[in-house]
Amino acid sequence: MYTPATTSTPHDAIFRQLLSCDTIARDFIQLHLPSEFLKICQLDSLKLESGSFIEENLRACNSDVLYSLNTQYGMGYVYVLIEHQSTADPHMAFRLMRYAVAVMQRHLDAGNTRLPLVVPVLYYAGKRTPYPYSNRWLDGFEDPELASKVYNRDFPLVDVTTMPDAEIATQRKMAALTFLHKHVKQRDLMQVMDDFVAILQRHHITATHFRRLIQYMLSTSSIEDVDAVLATLAEKLPQRKETLMTLAEQLIAKGERIGSENLMLVIAQKMLDEGEEQDRIIRLTGIDSHSLAGMVADRTQAAHDR
Repeated sequence: MYTPATTSTPHDAIFRQLLSCDTIARDFIQLHLPSEFLKICQLDSLKLESGSFIEENLRACNSDVLYSLNTQYGMGYVYVLIEHQSTADPHMAFRLMRYAVAVMQRHLDAGNTRLPLVVPVLYYAGKRTPYPYSNRWLDGFEDPELASKVYNRDFPLVDVTTMPDAEIATQRKMAALTFLHKHVKQRDLMQVMDDFVAILQRHHITATHFRRLIQYMLSTSSIEDVDAVLATLAEKLPQRKETLMTLAEQLIAKGERIGSENLMLVIAQKMLDEGEEQDRIIRLTGIDSHSLAGMVADRTQAAHDR
């Protein structure tokens, strides 16, 4: 994030005063920038930009200036950080990278669609000489070679939209989540419900994770027949029936009608066991009074037999 530039030290003031001069700034850039960058630059388009990218707590010992200029590939930038603190920052190269990325973000925020080239430059005026640290940000890692392999290549991409279902099914405890992410937006989840159930049967997940997966499925998909989905899951995953009944009750409490008769009978039985009033059970589940009376009689008989 950038903020308006402020002048807080003599070092900052003289640096900004002189490098705000076009001719001095062009000399500085011609002297110190990589030749491959200079070859594509139009130095006569050099412009001093406003703002600072340095954190508030570091401005007493650092200053910065930002220049924009035209290149063969669109707008480019030169970001110059001056360090005049007595103790050099061993992670200054990483800070330069962060500030360069912040410049890129500001460029995108201005409505541009491509990332600009930003050349970060450290202007060191500290007490210790020569400058004691590497100015290559990857050298800040314990294993720079490994870090280079990580950051100088395409980042790993998990594109579930192109992943075959058969491959998803082999992904152990990630399989159910990946499968839902791929299919949750399709119109009729019942078309793939058997495959989803097979994944749940093959790879055990905790009751909590199962509940959250089903809640996610019901809340984000456009399922036309919620009761059919819950009934299918309850039939094929009997060990998950308790969780599914609870979810069905929550849907009913929100005013959503789910009409699977068998599932509603199971829920009604559960409500009876918990002491709910019969009128409330009929209203919420939609079962008829005759069916509920039979359940009450069966429950009474069972209690008598015990």
